Amino acid sequence: MTKRNAHDTPTAGRITVRALNRATLERQLLLRRSPLSARAAVEHLLGLQAQNVKPPYYALAARLDAFAPQDLSGLLADRGAVRIVTLRSTIHTHTADDCLTLRPLVQPARDRELNAFRKGLAGVDLDRLASLARELVESEPRTMAQLREALLAQWPDADPQALGVAARCTLPLVQVTPRGLWGRSGRVALTTAEHWLGRPAEPVPAPDATVLRYLAAFGPASVRDMQTWAGLTRLRDAFERLRPGLLTFRDDTGVELFDLPDAPRPDPDTPAPPRFLPEFDNLLLSHADRTRVIPPEYWGRSWRANQAYRTFLVDGFLAGIWKPDGDTLVIEPFGTLTRDRRREVVTEAERMLATLHPGESYDIRFGTVAGR
Repeated sequence: MTKRNAHDTPTAGRITVRALNRATLERQLLLRRSPLSARAAVEHLLGLQAQNVKPPYYALAARLDAFAPQDLSGLLADRGAVRIVTLRSTIHTHTADDCLTLRPLVQPARDRELNAFRKGLAGVDLDRLASLARELVESEPRTMAQLREALLAQWPDADPQALGVAARCTLPLVQVTPRGLWGRSGRVALTTAEHWLGRPAEPVPAPDATVLRYLAAFGPASVRDMQTWAGLTRLRDAFERLRPGLLTFRDDTGVELFDLPDAPRPDPDTPAPPRFLPEFDNLLLSHADRTRVIPPEYWGRSWRANQAYRTFLVDGFLAGIWKPDGDTLVIEPFGTLTRDRRREVVTEAERMLATLHPGESYDIRFGTVAGR
């Protein structure tokens, strides 16, 4: 029975790790493939992590029922989506609308990043730097090396890296196409979001609407979970403002989790088919407590130093890594998979390859994770 706490907020009691897993998979479009368009999926997910070109395509291939690479590539080419540094100071693919709202929202994180480079910016007028950098990249897209060189001519005693960081932190710089297009190559050249999209950025929004969207895509979640996802701090006030309209739970460790009352929370025993994910998929990076998808015994095994591996899920949880090796797809489980599980994993691998590499022939084999 739903209870009321001292703040008159509906509370639904405890929620298990497995229940959290199924709820998160459903909202991440990973419990069953979605009929959403690429644009609608990118919007629902609030962006896709995109340090490299291919991960967003693999992310959507795992989530959408009728996805083809051109669906996202065309969206980028038509400027309906862009690649820009936003969440957690990393490159994401966002819809044009989200680029113009989320980038101002996460500006405090860019300010903190910039503060770490203040020593190399002694004597640099940041307002003048931003104005000059804007003129440079809006006259023609520039690589970061070209931008640093031009700024260094104005401030020869400054640290070149710090000048580049200052430009990126003070301006919403997007990567222009052909960078990011499927099957195309292109260097990273930058211009401002406003110039590329032909409209101004939105005023800095209150975080409340984004809190609700985050819960719709990643919930149930704690305040710290969303702060981890966004790279922001001090979001507690937004959650408190929204509390009367939210449900609250406690996880197995007693942490308070917030959720939308009408959000899907499937039965914990709902089957979860295998899924192949790209490196840095947001499913694995968007909570402070990641045990809802990463078993404790596998913590730290999906990345080395700052490089994440491509991963796959079995029964909804991280189960191993995968990698292309020439014309072979190598699947490396962390543990032992039953014969039926291996068959399901191979079927999913074949589907992924047919979606992203139609007409190409690949072998699929199982290997052993190095160091096991």
